Amino acid sequence: MSNPTDFNEELDGYVKIDQYNTQHVERVANHYRDILEALGEDPNREGLLKTPERVAKALQFLTHGYDIDAAEVLRGAMFEEEYSQMVVVKDIEVYSMCEHHMLPFFGKAHIAYIPNGHIVGLSKIPRVVDIYARRLQVQERLTNEIRDCIQQTLNPAGVAVVIECKHMCMAMRGVQKQNSVTTTSAFTGAFQNDVTRSEFLRLITASLD
Repeated sequence: MSNPTDFNEELDGYVKIDQYNTQHVERVANHYRDILEALGEDPNREGLLKTPERVAKALQFLTHGYDIDAAEVLRGAMFEEEYSQMVVVKDIEVYSMCEHHMLPFFGKAHIAYIPNGHIVGLSKIPRVVDIYARRLQVQERLTNEIRDCIQQTLNPAGVAVVIECKHMCMAMRGVQKQNSVTTTSAFTGAFQNDVTRSEFLRLITASLD
């Protein structure tokens, strides 16, 4: 995936994968053929004949965030601006893979920062979420990585991140609780103040209707 020829479209500094590293695909696919056999399946039957390759490509896409520098994406759209009030981007879709069972978890992220001389293009905040989500993750680390990237790159007066997700490792296996939602949060600077944090939480739960 590190070969630039494996990517074919760049949008605002964020790379979308439509082509794949054939060596990586072949290597992962070979392992999945063995896995199918170990599960008692026949990898040569019609329905499974191309499954190892499909899984290999899917995994390559779902983990392509390792090859993207989130801080560089933010720096590519930083602008000097005197605005110093809270900027909130909420309901950002999150899709990631739990590193413990390699099953999906998904939900929404709500992010805010208070500019300190610089703002960033609004589309870059969801892109940062995607970059870290497209890796093998735990929700707690994902929350902290997003917070730290924004704080260290923009140097704002504060950053707030709240993520709410459902985990398939809880819904499909284990305790099998389909309706449970996991919420994680991380704050820096001004958001460690109760009043500012409460305003953020009010804004992400408020409806525009």
